[in-house]
Formats: sequence, C-alpha cells, structure tokens
Amino acid sequence: MSQLVATRLGQARDRIRICSPVITSTPILGTLAELVDDESCNLLITVDGPQMAQALSQWRHDGRAAWKAPLYERIVASGRLAAKRSTPYAPGALHDYMHAKIVVCDDWVLTGSYNCSHSGELNAENILDVHDATLAEQAAQFCEKVHTRYA
Repeated sequence: MSQLVATRLGQARDRIRICSPVITSTPILGTLAELVDDESCNLLITVDGPQMAQALSQWRHDGRAAWKAPLYERIVASGRLAAKRSTPYAPGALHDYMHAKIVVCDDWVLTGSYNCSHSGELNAENILDVHDATLAEQAAQFCEKVHTRYA
C-alpha cells in the first residue's frame, strides 16, 4: 500500500492533497520530501499533530528510524503541512483526532483504512485506488477545507 501511494505521489504533476493521521511510511515520507524539494507539484498535507509528535519522539529514541525526523521536518518547514491540535491520547480523554484518510494525486484518489503509516503495512488495512476526475475534485476540495481549518 505504501508503495502504491508513493508511486501515485511521484506520478502527480498538478496537485497532491493528503489527509492522514500520520505519515510514517518510508516510501511516502521520502517521496513527499523529494516533492517538497523539487517544488514540482501543488502540495497540501494535513496530519494529526499529537500523533505525529508521538511518531517523531519514537523515531528520535529508535536509532534505526532517527533519520526519518529530518525528512518530516523538511516537509513541515515547507509550509505545505497543517497539523490538527487534537487532544493527545489518554484513557478516557476526548478522541478528537484528524482521522481522514485520503490521498489525491491529480485525478487519482486513494482512500480506505490505510493511513500512510509503517504500522499500517502490518495491520489488516485496505485502500481503494480510483482514477476519476470528478471524485478527485471532490476529494481535493474536502482535503483543502480540512487543511484550511487546521493551518
């Protein structure tokens, strides 16, 4: 799933819109960092802030994954990423996460239970890969509204 998403991202020429609680998948993270550096595509990304903060903390404490943090920080520094300030997880606490799972790459929409995470590759997740300009426009508009709300 992560390779499919990364491939679609790399094929995009006009727009990319992403709503995902986290972005921790290596192929997706690396492709996004490259796209940010190339400035080759109109890119907007929305994540859940506390969930990504937790991922960053885990990466920094895991020597094998520490190299991921600078890639994510490069994406944040680009100004193309918004992070919802949800309530951090705690038993009994409010669960108000940004939990949409949509990737739009030009006229392609990828959506389902997969949330662009490394652990998503290990779970029983699913993803729909739909090539439809009308659906892509509707999904992109949704992602843009979410991004604007949390930017």
